[in-house]
Amino acid sequence: MVGTGGPVATFSVWDYVVFAGTILGTAGIGLFQAIRGRKDTSSAEFLLGGRQLTAVPVAMSLTASFMSGITVLGTPAEAYRFGVAFWLFAFSYAIMSSVTAEVFVPLFYRLGITSAYEYLEMRFSRLVRLIGTSMYIAQTWSHDVSFAFCSVTGLDLWGVLVATGAVCIIYCTVGGLKAVIWTDVLQMVIMLAGFLAVIARGAVLQDGLSKIWEDANKGGRLKAFDFDPDPLKRHTFWTIVIGGSVMWTSMYSINQSQVQRYIACKTLGHAKMSLYVNMVGLWVTVSLAVFSGLTMYSIYKNCDPFTNGDVSTTDQLLPYLVMDILAIYPGVPGLFVAAAYSGTLSTVSSSINALVAVTVEDFIFPVFKNLTAKQVTWMNMSLSVFFGGVCIGMAGVASTMGNILQAALSIFGMISGPLLGLYLLGMLFRTSNPTGGLLGMLVGLVLTLWVGIGGQLYPPTNEKTNPLPLTTTGCNNTMSQNYTTTAPWTSPLTLTSPSDVRPPLADAWYSLSYLYFAPLGVLTTIASGLLISIITGGCKQKKLNSDLFVKTSDLICFSCFSSSKVRMLNLLSGNLKVYTEKTI
Repeated sequence: MVGTGGPVATFSVWDYVVFAGTILGTAGIGLFQAIRGRKDTSSAEFLLGGRQLTAVPVAMSLTASFMSGITVLGTPAEAYRFGVAFWLFAFSYAIMSSVTAEVFVPLFYRLGITSAYEYLEMRFSRLVRLIGTSMYIAQTWSHDVSFAFCSVTGLDLWGVLVATGAVCIIYCTVGGLKAVIWTDVLQMVIMLAGFLAVIARGAVLQDGLSKIWEDANKGGRLKAFDFDPDPLKRHTFWTIVIGGSVMWTSMYSINQSQVQRYIACKTLGHAKMSLYVNMVGLWVTVSLAVFSGLTMYSIYKNCDPFTNGDVSTTDQLLPYLVMDILAIYPGVPGLFVAAAYSGTLSTVSSSINALVAVTVEDFIFPVFKNLTAKQVTWMNMSLSVFFGGVCIGMAGVASTMGNILQAALSIFGMISGPLLGLYLLGMLFRTSNPTGGLLGMLVGLVLTLWVGIGGQLYPPTNEKTNPLPLTTTGCNNTMSQNYTTTAPWTSPLTLTSPSDVRPPLADAWYSLSYLYFAPLGVLTTIASGLLISIITGGCKQKKLNSDLFVKTSDLICFSCFSSSKVRMLNLLSGNLKVYTEKTI
């Protein structure tokens, strides 16, 4: 019976058909884009689609890239365990989209860059650029990709890994960025359809959406607005809106996977619009993901599959639910797994294309300046194959881990925070120099790694994470004694946390919310970078190119004001001319 624990069905023939159809459809789009653009094999076409892309497909690609397998599987589990506070990230997405569109996009678009890290050499030095690129590569390889659906559905993990690698390598290698963009469009549609299937079936089983909402309210899952300013609490309004905004800004504004998409747009207007349309896509995505988690809670409110031992990791909760409630509809579970798989495909393909771009632009072109067009083409394709293999290998390692949503976001914050601080130091402060920029970023990185790694070794207590209660009293097949638990589900990176050996910093410094890692890195990098720059002669630098700094004319509010001012002056001058003619 649904929602009472025990084994669930595995994939049927039709599920395999739907799943295989997704793989073939994705590969087909990539091959079509390759055939369509076979006449132009230049590096600009391969890496940036010839800079002729439009806002809507780029926006859908940005959203699909965000909707990794981690998001598809991890966000519903987050809402199931901790409630709807995660939905407050919608505010963070709005702030992130506005800052990225109005501050970073005009700057990158004006400079005509291919790699986001070209800016670091223009503003600081080649050494700073290479370090920034290396940090991005390390961050990308540590970006966990979840295949948790394999163990629940009966799919072979390594078989899926090989299929993922083959498909991504094929369309990334032969189709370039255009293939990645258009396959992301298909994958986003499939992912949203997967969430809708779960919610629709859950509403039928629970006698309507209102019943799901009522169960969530009784279970304490609807308390989203916690205004406690304590920076040690995992999720509050302030940690999510302030910390989350900085973290997501660092991921969208300077992360090559995202930058490469919007600088490929044919005009600055399309580039900005892609981010605002993407913002709406993120709102829809997080809303459906969170409500899927509430649906899961409504069904399992009396029998938690994780506590009951039906699943071994929290990322398996949603696949377990799908096989529990949708197995009676042949092909529908295959649709959901295709949704989670599409998130993985999008993440891997984005990583491959971006890694090729930064490797070529930041490491190869500056050294080998006389490469022919044919050599560049073969080099791009060879690197796509290499990075595809590396990404899939890393995904295989990550799939042996448990709940990876927070771990992935923590890693992004630890690395992207200091890197974002370095960019802001260069874009906003003329005093900053290469020495201050480099040392400031290193200070910020050391600080965020210290608190981040410490937080993984000594995870915060229940008082700071606020896990909500779950029970197994309604399970038919309980593997342990029935009980209600609020035990924390710790990160897979946790090595040990015995209470008798927790150091004094464990309940203070190491308990800092993971969402504050990025703001900590940004502020530390800027403050220390400015101080070091002033000490090392930053105030005496020669005149710098004004295009390397943020301009008020880049902001839409100032440009609109300027346009209105010009129109008003033209109107007044026209009226004055008419009045003068009449007077004469």
